[in-house]
Amino acid sequence: MRITLDIRKTVEQNAALYFDKAKKLKSKAKGAREAVGKFKSQLSALEAKKAAQPEVKKSELKEISSRHWYEKFRWFLSSEGYLCVGGRDAGTNELLIKKHTEPHDLICHTESPGSPFFIIKTEGTKPNPITVDEALQATASYSRGWKMGVAAMESYWVTPEQVSKEAQSGEFMQKGSFMVRGKRNAKSVPLKLAIGLLPDGRVMAGPETAIKKHCQKYMTLLQGTDRPSDAAKKIQKYIKGGDLDAIIRALPAGELKVVGA
Repeated sequence: MRITLDIRKTVEQNAALYFDKAKKLKSKAKGAREAVGKFKSQLSALEAKKAAQPEVKKSELKEISSRHWYEKFRWFLSSEGYLCVGGRDAGTNELLIKKHTEPHDLICHTESPGSPFFIIKTEGTKPNPITVDEALQATASYSRGWKMGVAAMESYWVTPEQVSKEAQSGEFMQKGSFMVRGKRNAKSVPLKLAIGLLPDGRVMAGPETAIKKHCQKYMTLLQGTDRPSDAAKKIQKYIKGGDLDAIIRALPAGELKVVGA
């Protein structure tokens, strides 16, 4: 080890200088050791926490991500338990009819531009009129009629074989639009919904008769003056749960009024 002495200082002064340097180095070394010790403790705690968490297999992740395909759409369970699924926009309308509609399902729609398509997943059985009426009401309530302040609207149902992308000569079918041929089973329905929490904690919105059947706590949705974000906060507080974004996504487009059941 080489030691450099300052010839302008005495032996005692040079010794004092190196003594001060040694104290500073010793202090820094102590601080470094403490920092390393703290880091090791934090690392050990993180490793212990990671080890305590159950390992999620890839197969389980795949199952979770594909468990409820319909949640990317509008959906509800009818009073009878039938799954009713509706489009959110032109893209999801297109996807719903092309990919998720089976020959034995029923398709609901309105004459209003921008109306969603709703399908009743019948699973090969015949739903009673209450399920059909609920699907018709949801179709109308999620249409532009809500934002326009329409109190009631005519909605209809048809079978999948009546719906196609084959336009009449000289016409072009835009994305999300389909040609409907044959008899339309129409009915005037009110634009009114409800929203609540299912026993598994998921938010569900649809006609009040369906929501009342499956949700213990719910609120009625009417046309009003509240913004969706403000209404969602009231709903979350009243039903005591539900993800705020999920509540907003379940609401119809436009201002509304929420009423406790």
